[in-house]
Amino acid sequence: MTTLSDRTLLSIPHAVVRPDQIPVARYFDPEFFELERERFWPRVWQMACRLEEIPNLGDFVEYEILGRSVIVVRFDEATVKAYHNVCRHRGMQLVKDRGNIRHGLECPFHGWCWNLDGTNRYVYEPSLFDESQLRPEDLRLGECRVELWGGAAFINFDDDAPSLRSSLEPFARYHDAHRVEAMKAEWWQSTVLPVNWKLAMEAFMEGYHALRTHPQLLARTPEKGYGPGTSPAGFTDPEDVVESSIYFMKSLCDGMGGGMINEKDIRIAESLRDMELPDDRMQRIVEWNTRLNDEIVSRSHAAGIPMPDLNQLIADGHVSSVNFGFPNHFLLPVYGNAASYRIRPISPEETLFEVWSLTLFPEAESPPPPPRPTPRPHDDPTWPDVLRQDFSNLPRQQAGLHSPGIDVMRLSGVVEGLVSNFHRLIDGYLAGVDDASLLGAVQRVSGRIDAPIKDLGF
Repeated sequence: MTTLSDRTLLSIPHAVVRPDQIPVARYFDPEFFELERERFWPRVWQMACRLEEIPNLGDFVEYEILGRSVIVVRFDEATVKAYHNVCRHRGMQLVKDRGNIRHGLECPFHGWCWNLDGTNRYVYEPSLFDESQLRPEDLRLGECRVELWGGAAFINFDDDAPSLRSSLEPFARYHDAHRVEAMKAEWWQSTVLPVNWKLAMEAFMEGYHALRTHPQLLARTPEKGYGPGTSPAGFTDPEDVVESSIYFMKSLCDGMGGGMINEKDIRIAESLRDMELPDDRMQRIVEWNTRLNDEIVSRSHAAGIPMPDLNQLIADGHVSSVNFGFPNHFLLPVYGNAASYRIRPISPEETLFEVWSLTLFPEAESPPPPPRPTPRPHDDPTWPDVLRQDFSNLPRQQAGLHSPGIDVMRLSGVVEGLVSNFHRLIDGYLAGVDDASLLGAVQRVSGRIDAPIKDLGF
């Protein structure tokens, strides 16, 4: 396995030297965090907003990351532009939050104005300035690179970085098949977690934690429980293919607040309860899932919903329901729905976590975008069970990493390899690895979770 040279690793504090061991200081050391701020975040694609947030000419949102602010604005039906959120006169931020600037931008400090295309159209008392200070090319708003994919606008501060599409493969191709570009948000929630951003990411990079952290997702009998509590469906015999499937659907629907599994999917499954199935258990599973998928697709098409062929997705290998888009994005597609996560650092031990519930609507229907959420406490008992359970682990883990009783995380190279791949790719950015090599590594790291440790090529 190729690795960064010893000399290069020595230039990175707390570098990953052994792929299955992650130094814990990476999760709280201010020096490491500052290196990420300086060398990592300015070079990676970041999901800045969902397109349904800016449907009309002049609609904008402000995207913030570690002291940088960008205006993402709808320029025309097919085009989104992004500008650095700063007046070219005295550095005033031009906008906050979101709104509409159809008629252009006006600086709230001295009243200078810009058109939607970034050109300056008004300077108050231009005679007060030397002509060389007012050259049109110097007064243009600074553009930030922006590209679109999957129903969202992504920004990158590096004009020389590889394209968004190439940087999202194979993640993008996988979700194109699920038609995520047509999905719209049903709800949007957020919280501030008292943890390092990488720790928040890693909570969703492996399913190894599910048995202990999310026991309600497992079908069980009273004699074979998997932990305290019961699901909304009560106890279910794991040998009963149909009831176990419906049990799981209800548990995941409730556990994700209606995200991933939608109530309409459960109603379809319940309507098929009495279908005849083969005696062989494996054949029953295949027949049940095939028929359920066909029924969901058929009823969706009848309602005008652009549902992909779910059985064809399975035949093509689209079977992963949790997928990672480097550096800070997750999509969790099931049927015609998906949960979407975006995770951003605030400080070495503070992270903004956002989650959207997405679904395919009838093509003639355009639901209003949900409002930008006010973060609620991570321990708020009203969080859906699955998210609440994940959130409950993280502060205790962050606190534990400060203990003198641990110096490195010890990973399974089989099911926790994505954590290692993620960290070693970050080290590549911190070490200044060239763009071509980083792109190859990004394409090895993005994709399904539960991945093994991989050779990143540098």
